Amino acid sequence: MPISIGHSLAIIAVTALCTVFLRAFPFLVFGGKKEVPKTVRDLGAVLPPSIMAVLVVYCLRDMNFNSLGNFLPSVISCLVVVGLHVWKKNILLSIGLGTVCYMVLVQAVFV
Repeated sequence: MPISIGHSLAIIAVTALCTVFLRAFPFLVFGGKKEVPKTVRDLGAVLPPSIMAVLVVYCLRDMNFNSLGNFLPSVISCLVVVGLHVWKKNILLSIGLGTVCYMVLVQAVFV
């Protein structure tokens, strides 16, 4: 059954409204002169490293140690990410260049 233009526009509008609400909600709840609860501050300190750990496990979950071409690109790229992050302390730079390194290794070096 084909979807009409109106239906597609309604889906886009609902998605946009939900996104705007979710982005504005923390400012509505914690904005102004209100003190941010200790639990929320603690979560803000603990969640980013734990999410990064989950992403590392997710990215490396299917690593195969049967041959060098299967796991070496992942290991080299992880070392690039860690090295860049320790050196420059820039998350976007380290993840971006780590991704580029992995793609070059997989597409050109370990074909």
